Amino acid sequence: MNYLAHLALSQSSVESRVGNLLGDFCKGVDTKALPVGIQAGLANHRLVDRLTDQHPQVKYLKTLISPQRRRFAGVILDLCFDHFLIAHWHEFYEGDYHLSKGEFFEQLTLGLPLMPERMQYVVSRVVAQDWFETYERVEGVGFALDRIAQRIRFTNQFEGSIEEIDTHYTQIEQSFLTLYPEIQAQVADARLELL
Repeated sequence: MNYLAHLALSQSSVESRVGNLLGDFCKGVDTKALPVGIQAGLANHRLVDRLTDQHPQVKYLKTLISPQRRRFAGVILDLCFDHFLIAHWHEFYEGDYHLSKGEFFEQLTLGLPLMPERMQYVVSRVVAQDWFETYERVEGVGFALDRIAQRIRFTNQFEGSIEEIDTHYTQIEQSFLTLYPEIQAQVADARLELL
């Protein structure tokens, strides 16, 4: 799952939001020194990643990605999952997506002092540039993936991976619609953030 899904699967607090995104930025961070709420959010982030990576639907989807891009299949799917979460928000949550996004951005902004420097930089850009608005359209997902491809420091064929999404759009969407409610239920059952 990508940033939006991690935020949606978190609790409604600054520390939870920070912790649930920290999983992508915690290299070199003494996580045991973090506030308990951030540690719990980080544990939740790791649970979501583990459940996603081990899910049969995700394993199947990765086999659909062409061999030259398969090493990036997880990244492709993560951004697609945020796209489908936005498209189907009303199926998983009662509140309005745009109001929820505003709350996420507000809490992340308040949480900037709690974040490692690299995370502060990325989260500030996510909020200022509204990356989630980009994910609303599949073309925006393709643009975001191409930006990631340009930052990779080794020769790759990741750019143009929108082709993979276009080819398997319906299969990815149907898999997401199966996967996401299962992860929601498992996160609720795990209760990692109920302190």
